[in-house]
Parts: sequence; C-alpha cells; structure tokens
Amino acid sequence: MKTMYDIQQFLKKYGTFIYTGNRLGDLRMMELEINELYELGFIENKKYIEIKMVLKKEITSTLKQKKGSQ
Repeated sequence: MKTMYDIQQFLKKYGTFIYTGNRLGDLRMMELEINELYELGFIENKKYIEIKMVLKKEITSTLKQKKGSQ
C-alpha cells in the first residue's frame, strides 16, 4: 500500500466505501475501519503497518493544509 487510492481499493474489497465530503473525517474513518479489520484478523501485520503509515502521512498533510488556509 503506497497511496490513498490503494487503501480505498483495499477497503472496497470488504464493502467499505467512505466519502463524507470532509477529507479529515474520511481519513479518520478509514483509520477506524483498518483498525477493526486488523483486530478481526483480516489484515496481516505488515500490510496494517503500511496502511497506517500512509494514513498518518495523509492526515498530517491534510492538517497542515487546513492550518495554512486559516
């Protein structure tokens, strides 16, 4: 997993489509879904870590953009 698109496609495999119109909210919701899939054993540790790193990077970037626009 290297991009947000990869993560979205991965979540679609499990029937999860996330779009609220709020980028930060979407990212947080994706994070919750990924955590749940991991806890239920659907995601192996390596993939979980990769996804979490991409999400963290994207959340940080989104927060910086939001802070810069205020």
